[in-house]
Formats: sequence, structure tokens, C-alpha cells
Amino acid sequence: MSSFPPRARKVRILATLGPASADAETIRALYCAGADAFRLNMGHGSHEDHAAVIARIRDLEAEFGRPTTILVDLQGPKLRIGTFETNLATLRAGQDFVLDRDPAPGNSRRVYLPHPEIYAALEPGARLLLDDGKLVLRVRAVDPQRIETVVEIGGALSNRKGVNVPDVVLPVAALTDKDRRDLSFALEQGADWVALSFVQRPEDLAEVRRLMGGRGALMAKIEKPAAVRHLDAILEMADGVMVARGDLGVELPPPAVPPLQKRIVAAARRLGRTVVVATQMLESMIKAPSPTRAEVSDVATAVYDGADAIMLSAETAAGDFPREAVAMMDAIARSVEGDPDYLGRLHFTRTTPDATTADALAEAAGRIAQTVGARAIVCFTFSGSTVRRVSRERPQPPILALTPDLATARRMGLLWGVQAERTKDIDSFEAMIGKARRMALRTGLAGAGDPVVVLAGVPFGTPGSTNVIHVAHLTGDEPAAGAE
Repeated sequence: MSSFPPRARKVRILATLGPASADAETIRALYCAGADAFRLNMGHGSHEDHAAVIARIRDLEAEFGRPTTILVDLQGPKLRIGTFETNLATLRAGQDFVLDRDPAPGNSRRVYLPHPEIYAALEPGARLLLDDGKLVLRVRAVDPQRIETVVEIGGALSNRKGVNVPDVVLPVAALTDKDRRDLSFALEQGADWVALSFVQRPEDLAEVRRLMGGRGALMAKIEKPAAVRHLDAILEMADGVMVARGDLGVELPPPAVPPLQKRIVAAARRLGRTVVVATQMLESMIKAPSPTRAEVSDVATAVYDGADAIMLSAETAAGDFPREAVAMMDAIARSVEGDPDYLGRLHFTRTTPDATTADALAEAAGRIAQTVGARAIVCFTFSGSTVRRVSRERPQPPILALTPDLATARRMGLLWGVQAERTKDIDSFEAMIGKARRMALRTGLAGAGDPVVVLAGVPFGTPGSTNVIHVAHLTGDEPAAGAE
């Protein structure tokens, strides 16, 4: 087992794996450069390919002896047009254009659209966005077989380009048959998080919750205007949300996305839900070894806003510089967190605790830690709920999460400021304090003479029973921990 120092950084980095990074050597390089968790995109690759990547991540976990987080991202429904007679058509602003149910190849006047749910939901005046919003059509008339539009923004349109329908809620299930197969695979493989695409309303999460049966945590991707309108209800249903800015930027005016990002991050933090900011964060690093200054500022903004995690997509999945992209994101985050005003900015978002003992102690832990100069907050947890509460408060010292449950330890890899360790259970107050001291020393989070704040629940081993807070000091005589 290799030793690895604790991350000095609070925000987590989620790196997408793909053709440029699926081999064991590159995965290891990304981890050492700063990746805390790995995303697998089920829109690409076979189950066999993904199973091999998951095995490599678990081998890495065994090598470093640290729980490592895997997020499986379900593809969701893909709405696409058909093909063209010459593989390409040019649409000009002001012209008429028809989408219909005829599967014959299209031309510059019409094309096949094989999605009856779009015909059912559209109304005159609604927009259709083609090819990631590059072309915009305005609906003039619609019936079950035909959509008549006028082209507002034209351009070249090729075969099977995507369709976005931002102005209506589509009667489309967020979970397709492919997603069900992918979800079953993900759960069999022990995925720690599952991300659901195309979420429009909280009901979209219900079937996934049922199928997951308590295995793993559920993340809702916020990429549709309808999801924004139902944000609070979706947050109540999900364990976390992803700000999927690519699709949001297609379906909403680009200037609307930055304030919306801040709103989603703040709402998630208030409810104690994990929030990931994703898409095009260091986009230029797909082909260049360094980012633009604007991209650096974009990443920094997400860190200042208090996101739990920031995500790399094509930069690590298909880019020429995957390790450099992770290292750059790590450097940006550490620079922001080194700003003396960083914690003050984080607390612009107020997180009001619920009227429970666990919430009261979680809030108090941060204040006590700051007052006594604690080097770490040590949380004993079985379900992870105590750690989520403490992380929500964004305390100054790092959070050391100790749990006997490996699945819980892995899920906590996307929580702000948390380092999770799997340990044996405890059965007494004395054992709790002794283990807190040993693990704080072993992980390098604290040293001789340093205070740590300890949170736990009595009776021990009972989920949801956090009711003890204690300040312990490391004596320097703690034994070198063996199998904890």
C-alpha cells in the first residue's frame, strides 16, 4: 500500500474518464495530480469497457488505501433529427422549414423528426434548437404529423443532429430502456453516485430511487429550464445536483447561466445537498497545455461560490493534456482557498440548521474548531449524514470522516472538505477519543499538541444519533495505527 498525503484542498475535483484516460497509468496520474473522484459517461463505451475502468479505479483505491469515488452518468433520452439526401442542408434565416414523421431523407425544406412526444408538447411560438443551439426555429403550426417552422437563425445542418425544446415540458421519461440497463450495470459494479440526465421535475427521480434501492447516491443534472423551475423540489428528492452548464447554455440565453449557477449552488448548500459545477471549465485544454484567463476565472468563481466539486469533461476524457488539466484545476482551487477572504465569501450563503441535535452540533463544531484552533473535525458516522451536515457549514479545518462502511466512505468523496477513511467500529467513549487521535495523526491532518473536534453518536453504531461533541488534544504518544 502506497502512502499518500491528505489533500490540502477543500473543493473536490471530478475527472471524466474516456479514450484519453481509461488506462491504469493515466488514471493513476490523474489521481496523483488531484482528481478525487472519477466520472464514467454511459453515453460512450460498452459495459465491458466501463467494467475494466472501474476495476482499475478499485485497484488504485487498494494501492493508496483511500476510498475512491465513482460517478456513473446515465445518458438520458437523446432527441435527434433524421438524415439528409446529401448528408448536409443549409437553412437560411426567414425561410420555412418542416419537421415531419416521414423517414425519407430530408433536404433544405424538411427533415424527419422521429419523436412523437415533441409533436404532442409543442405549441405555436415555441422554439426548436438544433445542433446545440446553433440553429433556431420558431414554430408556426403543429399537428401530430408535422411541425411547420420559420428559421430564425440559420446555418449548415448535418445528419442526426440533436434537438432541444426549451419552452415546453416534454412528456418524456428521464430514464430510457438503455438507462435502465446502464443503471443495473452501475449498481452491480458498486457505483457510488448515479447522475440522471434530462431531469425536468422531481417525479423523474422517483423510478431511479426505487431501482437503486438505497445503493449509491443519486445526482440530478440540472440542464433543462423546467428543472430550474422545480429546483427546490428536485433538491428535496436528490442527494446532489450537477450544474450542467452546456445544455443550460443551449436552452437558456448565455447571460442567464452565471446567475443561475450561483442560485443552484446556494440552494443546494442551504439544503445540504452535494453540488457539482460542470462543463467547459477548462475547455481550451482539450487541445492546449494551458487554459485561458477567462477559464481560470470561471473555475475560481465556482470555488468561491462554495461548490462541493468542480468537474472536467472532455478535457480529461478525450483531450491531449488530461493530467495537466487536473493539475491546473487543482492549482486554481488551492490558490482560491489560500485567499484570506475565501471563507468569508463562502459564508455569504447562509445555511440555517434544522431544529435537531445533529444539526445543532454540526453548526457548533465549526465555531468550536475556529475558537480553539482545531486542526481537524473528526466525525464518526455510519450513514454519512453527520459528515454532510458538517460539510454544509463549510468549516475552516478539514473534516476527517471515519466509518466502518466502505460504501459510505466512497460516497463522501464528493463532499466539500471531507477526507473519508474506513475504520473498525467503536464501542465506547474512550475508544472513540483514542481512535480520533490516532487517525488524525495517521492521516497527517494533525500533530502532537494539536486540538481536534470530535463528533459522534451514542449509542455507538446507531445511524442518525449524533449527540456528542468533544475537543481532544493529540499527545504525541498515540501508537502508530495498524489495522484501524
